Order: sequence, then C-alpha cells, then structure tokens
Amino acid sequence: KKNYPDPNIVIQRYGADALRMYLVNSPVVRGESLKFREDGVLGVVKEVFLPLYNAFRFFLQNIERWEATGRKFLPSVDKVKATTNPTDVWIQAEAQNLIKFVHDEMQAYRLYTVMPALVRFGTQLTNWYVRLNRERLKGYEGQNGDEEAETGLQVLYDVLLDVSIIMAPFTPFITEFFYQHLRKFQVSYAEREN
Repeated sequence: KKNYPDPNIVIQRYGADALRMYLVNSPVVRGESLKFREDGVLGVVKEVFLPLYNAFRFFLQNIERWEATGRKFLPSVDKVKATTNPTDVWIQAEAQNLIKFVHDEMQAYRLYTVMPALVRFGTQLTNWYVRLNRERLKGYEGQNGDEEAETGLQVLYDVLLDVSIIMAPFTPFITEFFYQHLRKFQVSYAEREN
C-alpha cells in the first residue's frame, strides 16, 4: 500500500541512527502496531542527538582553547574522582545512574524505555551542567580558573565517553564519531612509559 515514506529517503534526511532510535522507542518493540511518522525521526534528532552533539562540540572548542596556550589535555580518572564541585559530582552520578538504568532495561529487554532516559540525560547535560559551568569550563573564574577549567573538562570528557559507550548499541554511527574524536586524547601505554 506504500503508506509510509521510503526508508532510504528517511535515512538520507535524518541518518540511520535516528531511524534506529525512533524504531527502538516505537510501539513495535512492545509488539503493538506502528503508524510510522517521519516527524518522530526528526524528534529523535532534535531531542537526543543535537543536545549531545552540542555538548560534544562545546567540549572540543574548549579543549582547542586550552591547548592553544601550549598545554596538552590528558584524560585523568584521578582528577575526575577528586573533584568536589557539586555540579561535577552530580553529572557523574547522573551518568552512572543512566548506565545502570540502560543495563537493567536491556537485561529485561525493555528497549523502549531507554530513549526517554537519554532525552532526560541530554537535557541535564546541556541545559544544566554545561550552562551552569560555561564560564568555568572556559577558565574565566578567578585565580583558580585554569585548574577549575581543567577539572570541568576532565569531567565532561569522562561523561561524554561513558554516554558514547552506553549509546553505541542503539546508535552506532554517531557514537563511533564521538568515540573516535574522544579517544585521540587518550595516551597509549607506550607513551605513558616514556
């Protein structure tokens, strides 16, 4: 009957990840009928991918600014764990809660509950963490500006890496893009020994 848009056109417009996430969140996963809506795929792009991409882009821009001063950004789990900034601790806890939730839901094969959790987390990351720490992440705060900026960037790096890994089964292409850019900052074992 052709009462749906051509999947190839939908993929060209919005990407395979957006279509995959839309279908994972659809009634089909629960064994119900589906009335496919192209604007639902666009909703995935707006609600999930754009917030995460904006946080990712903000991170890269600030790393570029950081490294323009002659310093090198090296991820450090110790610095992430040592932070006492309340927003750092909060976003790390939210990321760990998201990871636990996704693991639990996948174990029970309730895939359709994952996208709403990702939307909530994306909102928390961009609308709260990045917004509240924008000046801090740029290094504009007081005498400890550079130190605070590095700590905030370490936390943002850690959270983005964790989210990329946890989303990979649902959205392999965009998370691979994130991961390939994030892994460039990791020092290999051989480099660490020198």
